[in-house]
Amino acid sequence: MSEHPDHAEHSDRPHEGFHYSEQDVQREVTELESKSATAARIFDLRRIIGGLFVLYGVIVTITGITDSRSAIDKAQGVNINLWTGIGMLLLGIFFLAWLKLRPTPPAVSPEETHGG
Repeated sequence: MSEHPDHAEHSDRPHEGFHYSEQDVQREVTELESKSATAARIFDLRRIIGGLFVLYGVIVTITGITDSRSAIDKAQGVNINLWTGIGMLLLGIFFLAWLKLRPTPPAVSPEETHGG
């Protein structure tokens, strides 16, 4: 197995033939930071947890409202589905309100970090 003789001297400089301007690099970095910040806002755990708790809270609350007397008697007279559903709704609303009141801060650019 023979290697190309020039391979060794170019292995340290894989992008030698490419020339990137400072503007191209900065534009690419800005675009990636923007996409990253958008993804962070979309996939914020508070949104996911809050949304799921609200969804399941609605389902369990409706189940609690429509429970039969025998289902309530099985839980020693407590409408456990209704109370659990209300608790889940409140927790979900808390997470969504927290997200609204304290949104994810935008990413800090390198210029702002270094004061340049």
